[in-house]
Amino acid sequence: MQLTLGNSLRACGALVASLAFAASAVAQNYPTKPVTMMVPYPAGGLSDIIARTVNASLSKNLGQTVLVENMGGASGSIAAQKVLNSASDGYTVFQGSPNELILAPLAISAIKFKSEDFRLVQMIATAQIGFLARPDLPVNTVDEFVEYARKAAKQGKPVTFASVGPGSFYHLLGEHLSKITDIPMVHVPYKGASPAEQDLMAGQVDFFLAPYARKYQDYQKAGKIKVLAMLSPTRVEGAKEFPAISESKALKDFTFNIWTGYFVKKDTPEPVVVALHKAITATLADTTVHAGLDANSLLPAQPLPLAAVGKAYTDGTAQFRAIAKSINLQAQ
Repeated sequence: MQLTLGNSLRACGALVASLAFAASAVAQNYPTKPVTMMVPYPAGGLSDIIARTVNASLSKNLGQTVLVENMGGASGSIAAQKVLNSASDGYTVFQGSPNELILAPLAISAIKFKSEDFRLVQMIATAQIGFLARPDLPVNTVDEFVEYARKAAKQGKPVTFASVGPGSFYHLLGEHLSKITDIPMVHVPYKGASPAEQDLMAGQVDFFLAPYARKYQDYQKAGKIKVLAMLSPTRVEGAKEFPAISESKALKDFTFNIWTGYFVKKDTPEPVVVALHKAITATLADTTVHAGLDANSLLPAQPLPLAAVGKAYTDGTAQFRAIAKSINLQAQ
């Protein structure tokens, strides 16, 4: 009996070792099939533009096709959850930012994942933030906007601001703006930047603190929106016709930007993470990618080694949680 049990244990041990070796071999050969890039917003927005700018070069560097899949809703958490529900094999990659993985879980009680459930592989770009207003709003500067908003609130008609969902960075910016100016404002959430832009242009919402895209220059020239400022300390290269927020009197210190990166599940095998990191880093050196990002006033990220990427994500998580706490963000 002992001999039979010993043989069984040895057989189980050999099977476990064999499976572990097979899994390791699969990871070492990654990728052997197309990779899906989950974009947590509808087509047409800046997140989608980043994905379409990157995926051809990333496909080349991975040696496999990278398919872009758009899935909006719940501040990007629906797409994030789909990634978590997939296998931890690197074939489903999440294109995300602090919006979806740090802030959304703090704002939406139905979200059960935490930022720590994901691993940042590499940042890809930093977006500037534009202060966009509806075309018929009777203001042309940030200081005029503040005075208008104050008067509107006193008349019981507070200004409204768009975001890409509750708990998103743009929601927090609006709430933070309301807090530091002591002016009541009403939040209007959308499933993505594209539908928010459409309502802004239609005059259904008053303003939108949004990731800046070069198309806004054309929209302003056509009278579809007003770009009151960029939330930057100095004027942005490629958009210097728009004032920096620091040039205003009322909001000179209201400077912010936000980064986008590529994530996998935290338990993804290290060889897969290393391969992805190498391919994304090579993509960051692609001049075509640089040109595409620059065309939308996006700054390509400085490539970081994996250890530094992990620290940047940890530090960013702490920073954004502090902002959420400062405005007393409550999960709904």
